[in-house]
Amino acid sequence: MAKKQFKAESKKLLDLMINSIYTNREIFLRELISNGSDALDKLYYKALTSGDSGIKKNDFFIEIVPDKDLRTITIRDNGIGMTKDELETNLGTIAKSGSQIFKDDSALDASDTSSKDSPEAKAKKAIDIIGQFGVGFYSAFMVSDLVTVTSKSYSTDGKSSVNRWTSSGADGYSVEELPDSAFDMPSGTEIVLHLKEDTDGENFSTFLEDYTLRELVRKYSDYIRYPIKLGDDTLNTMEPIWKRQKSKVKPEDYNDYYKSKFGDYMDPVRVIRTSVEGVSSFTALMFIPGHTPFDYYSKDFEKGLTLYSSGVMIMERCPDLLPDYFNFVQGLVDSQDLSLNISRETLQQDRQLKNIAKNLEKKIKRELEDFLKNDREEYEKFFGNFGRQLKYGLYDDFGMHKDTLQDLVLFYSSTEKKLVTLAEYVERMKEDQKSIYYAAGESIDKIDLLPQTEYIKNKGYEILYLTDEVDEFVIQMVQDYKDKPFMSVLSEDMSQDETEEDKNRIAKAEEESKDLLEYIKESLSGKIAEVKLSPRLTGSAATLTNKGEISLEMEKVLKSMPMAESQAFQAERILELNPDHEVMSVMKDAYGDGTNDAGKEKVARYANLLYNQALLISGLPVENPVAFAQEINKLITDQK
Repeated sequence: MAKKQFKAESKKLLDLMINSIYTNREIFLRELISNGSDALDKLYYKALTSGDSGIKKNDFFIEIVPDKDLRTITIRDNGIGMTKDELETNLGTIAKSGSQIFKDDSALDASDTSSKDSPEAKAKKAIDIIGQFGVGFYSAFMVSDLVTVTSKSYSTDGKSSVNRWTSSGADGYSVEELPDSAFDMPSGTEIVLHLKEDTDGENFSTFLEDYTLRELVRKYSDYIRYPIKLGDDTLNTMEPIWKRQKSKVKPEDYNDYYKSKFGDYMDPVRVIRTSVEGVSSFTALMFIPGHTPFDYYSKDFEKGLTLYSSGVMIMERCPDLLPDYFNFVQGLVDSQDLSLNISRETLQQDRQLKNIAKNLEKKIKRELEDFLKNDREEYEKFFGNFGRQLKYGLYDDFGMHKDTLQDLVLFYSSTEKKLVTLAEYVERMKEDQKSIYYAAGESIDKIDLLPQTEYIKNKGYEILYLTDEVDEFVIQMVQDYKDKPFMSVLSEDMSQDETEEDKNRIAKAEEESKDLLEYIKESLSGKIAEVKLSPRLTGSAATLTNKGEISLEMEKVLKSMPMAESQAFQAERILELNPDHEVMSVMKDAYGDGTNDAGKEKVARYANLLYNQALLISGLPVENPVAFAQEINKLITDQK
């Protein structure tokens, strides 16, 4: 029996396919099972189009037989089989796909039918062959050093021969005819893999274990539509839950599927199922978890949906199907239209994949909007788990996702005393209110004690309390909502909301205290950018506000980061003084006309005390706690 050389260019090509195209050795079983499924699809099609009533789909099977003594794995199917010429054509020419040829031919045949209800048209619709590139078979050589393929092709007259293809790899192959007694099925194919010997780095023997084979079938081939047998057991479920009629799937069925497939102990809070027909046809089944995964905010967390092609698992995590801000969504996508590369293992970044991702994004957004509208209590729990990720999405890409996410985020309201949406805030705005007011801080209680919030609340305006470290960055990136700009109550720009009466009164007071204010600024040189009087202070003597893009709260967040460059960020601080507070009167008296050195020294000490006091109120650290304590001690002892 003469050995023949592969018709592909060289040993190097086969080596490349075996060692480079596939990165995971275990997928050999997926590929060979998929080939068997293709063969059964072809026979089913032939039987329908030829009217052969002797072929029944219920009789189809794929069988796996491990033999530890011989170190072999046998994969058998009773599908359409191959003739001697087809063995040479399909297996002797690398990247020659019999499935693709069959698919193309059947498409031509179906196009000749005059009725969409004809047996040919029904058969064409029923089959869905995934083997299109002809190299999946060669993944067998990743785990075996000898492969034999024995096949008997389907024939309506029963006259077909049994042939065997044998190869040990790139050295070539041989084909021989066998007696009919060598094959015990009317048609089909039997592939025998002779496993390589184990090495220090590779344990090929594991593929002979029943538990390994069961696990691989469940992982990659659970939804092949024909039974996959191991002994008397059927390993696969065959019918995916996402292909069952919705009316026949109970909520607990979805919950059980989610928990078993995604390793969760809690039911999902939302199940999203959608099917799309068109340029990119697909079915998606997605879940929103009921809690934050333990590694969610770590670098180990992997986003992405499981990707299937006609029920065969192609990628366990396909990150391109979800935007980062929806990365908490778990689930899967099943499509027969994706353009796969020749290994079926990674996706080309093509238009179809992007279309699917775009459709999924819109669907998830609609589902979350419905969740928010119709189940507010549960949505707020969900937001507690994943709201920060939605906020990161608003901040990311310079606010490009504003329209998608801004109606999904919640903030605590000073008037409602609960979480509210931006839309709800704007609906309640007073007629004379120009801005959406917010205040950022470590907690709701601390924000509520800020002198500036008291001023805004006294005017009857609602304030959004921002307690997540990302919140203020988000607000600055979004800038406005429904043409209403955001305004921090700690910002210098708040002065624009002062009444003309207040502005005139403060301008007059600042002119009268011009020299004193200049001296206070000089005393705090390097610490503040400006000293000014403010009508917004009622009970407090002093507070800090900021000017520019970096706020006091943002400064705290940035300085909590480990990067050295973050330490350089500092807000431009403004010390605001209450012109009506008794402290201001004491400082005026001490300063006098500015010629008394002892009085000026006292003003400098008071200025530092007020500045440190304002730092503490703002949640910022006192720069020199020892000096601050000494100043307080001196102040106390001076009262003797």
